[in-house]
Amino acid sequence: MIYILAAILIFGVLIAVHELGHFLAAKACGVRVNEFAIGMGPALFKKTRGDTTYALRLLRRSRCPE
Repeated sequence: MIYILAAILIFGVLIAVHELGHFLAAKACGVRVNEFAIGMGPALFKKTRGDTTYALRLLRRSRCPE
């Protein structure tokens, strides 16, 4: 059971870092990013800084919407 939880945690971190790379590449190339969210579903926390809204959502899944 502990191995399953560890695998889920590790994959979650890898996916979040991967999506962060997409986000940083878009920003570096001058592409406007409306929202960067970790998770999906209802937002637990939102903060807008500049043109981008950063959100932590209920279900863990990295997402970078258009």
